[in-house]
Amino acid sequence: MSKFKIVTDSTADLPVKYIEEKKLSIVHLSYIIDGETYTGDKQLGVKDFYDKMRKGMMPTTSQANPEDAKVILEAELKECKEILCIAFSSGLSGTCNSFRIAAQELMEEDEEAKIIVVDTLSASLGEGLLVHKAIKLQEEGKSLEETANWIEAHKLHLVHAFTVDDLFHLHRGGRVSKATAIVGSMINIKPILHVDNEGHLTALSKVRGRKKSLHALVDYMGEKMGDFQKENDTIFISHGDCLEDAMLVKEEIEKRFGIKDFLINEVGPTIGAHSGPGTLALFFFGESR
Repeated sequence: MSKFKIVTDSTADLPVKYIEEKKLSIVHLSYIIDGETYTGDKQLGVKDFYDKMRKGMMPTTSQANPEDAKVILEAELKECKEILCIAFSSGLSGTCNSFRIAAQELMEEDEEAKIIVVDTLSASLGEGLLVHKAIKLQEEGKSLEETANWIEAHKLHLVHAFTVDDLFHLHRGGRVSKATAIVGSMINIKPILHVDNEGHLTALSKVRGRKKSLHALVDYMGEKMGDFQKENDTIFISHGDCLEDAMLVKEEIEKRFGIKDFLINEVGPTIGAHSGPGTLALFFFGESR
C-alpha cells in the first residue's frame, strides 16, 4: 500500500464503521437544530435528526472553515507528509476552498509536506464513492499523484441520481419555487434530480408517485451507465431515514444489471438538512453526469 493519508469531510456520508476500518480522517461540517449545535464528536443520531425535521424543526448548516481543516491536516502531517484531500463540491459549499487554504498554509510552513486537494464536484455518497475508489487505488499501490489524477479524470463520470419526498425542503434551499412545492405536493409530484458538472443540484425530470420515482432512478442508471459497467463493482445508495426504499432500489439494480455489491448508508445531517426525510440517492459511474 502506498504511504499517503486520505482526508475527507463529513458530507461524504460514509458509515462510521467504514471510516474506522479505513482509518480515514474527517473534517466535520456543523449544523444547528432545535437550538443545539452539532459537530465533531458531538453528533445527533441520524434518525433523531430526521424525526426532529418531521416535527417541523428546520436545521441550518455551516461549511468547514480553514482552521477546522488545518487542525486535521496538521495532525496527519505528523504521521505522513503526503495527504490527499477529497472534498465536498465547491458548487454547494466553501469547504473545498477551506481545504485549499489550509493545505497551502501548511505546505508553506513545512517544505516536506505535499497535500493535494480534489474538488469532487460531488455530494453525499457520491463523494463517498470517490473516497472508496481512492482507497482501492492506494491499496493497489498507486501513488498520491496517480490516485489524485484518477479521481480528477473520473469525477465527471460519477452520476448522482436522487429524489425527495417533500418538495418544501428543496424550496427552502432555493431549488424550487414555493408554487412548485405547493402544486407538486398536492398532486404527488416527485422530482428526479442530479448533480451537474459544476457540482450544483439540478432537476432532470418529474414523475407522479413515490414508487415511480424510485424506479426512475434505476431507469436513469440504465440510460447512463454505458460502457462503465466495470467501474460499477460497488453501487452506493444513501437515504434519508427510508431504508425500505433503499432496499427496493438495490433489489431492482440487482435484478436489472446483476450487480451484487452495495454500500447503503443514511444521508447525513449536513446534506439532509436541505433534502429532508425520505431522500433517496443513487451513485454510480456512467458515460456522463
